[in-house]
Amino acid sequence: MISAEELLKSEIPIIDKWLDDLLPAETEPPQTIHRAMRYSVLSGGKRLRPALAIIAFRRFGGEGDRIYPPACALELIHAYSLIHDDLPSMDNDDVRRGKPTNHKVFGEAIAILAGDALHALAFRNLAEAGDIRIVADVASAIGTRGLVGGQVFDLEAEDTEPTAEILEGIHRGKTAALIAVSLRMGARLAGADDEDVDAVSAYGEKIGLAFQIIDDILDITADPKKLGKPVGSDEEHNKATYPRLFGIERSRQIAEELIASAKASLGDDPNNEELHAVADFILRRAY
Repeated sequence: MISAEELLKSEIPIIDKWLDDLLPAETEPPQTIHRAMRYSVLSGGKRLRPALAIIAFRRFGGEGDRIYPPACALELIHAYSLIHDDLPSMDNDDVRRGKPTNHKVFGEAIAILAGDALHALAFRNLAEAGDIRIVADVASAIGTRGLVGGQVFDLEAEDTEPTAEILEGIHRGKTAALIAVSLRMGARLAGADDEDVDAVSAYGEKIGLAFQIIDDILDITADPKKLGKPVGSDEEHNKATYPRLFGIERSRQIAEELIASAKASLGDDPNNEELHAVADFILRRAY
């Protein structure tokens, strides 16, 4: 079987081609906003969220290319969240994926508008997928009970003593919600039944929590050139993180427990082999 690394990497050029086609051309007025949108979306990245949607779609019998526009919508949402996350009023980061952040290139106002425009474009593509449940599900996952709520918890937890409950709330909202909805979307578009959708959702929440814990570890341990951004920013901003509360080794153990639980959520059906491999790949990033 193809490795998780090869599987994910094989999807990147296909996803990138779809993103390139879905985004407005730089020459289309107003050119500045379109350049800013393309700058952040097409600057690289793991494309994990759309790839997970595609893997789930195929796992449950989906065929053809109709998964790509809604899957790419998830990457547009992820890109918009990173643009806003990097703003001076939020995390005030200057480098993302080895390049200056959007607001450093285009200014704060255009960066904010680029994020807004990506959000709008994402929902157009989700709506065109033809399943209103998916539109509602993604909207919920990125609102105050998901991505936005997690960001609020994150901001409010700065310069405080974090608790395990607060940390889980931050990670569940900021990261796990969008990863889980990516998998649900792929499964639903393939026609999976409710039991399978629930199982893949539980898997997604757990790998999402593990993914963010590992990101927090990498902010301390990684090579900045490989990470694509400076390390130590969480400590600099006094962020609530698992390593800050539990230390690196215990944080790794928690990530291992979450990955094991994620795989157990799916059961031992051999058809879940690719999803199990992706979970293992996420864990390997911590070492």
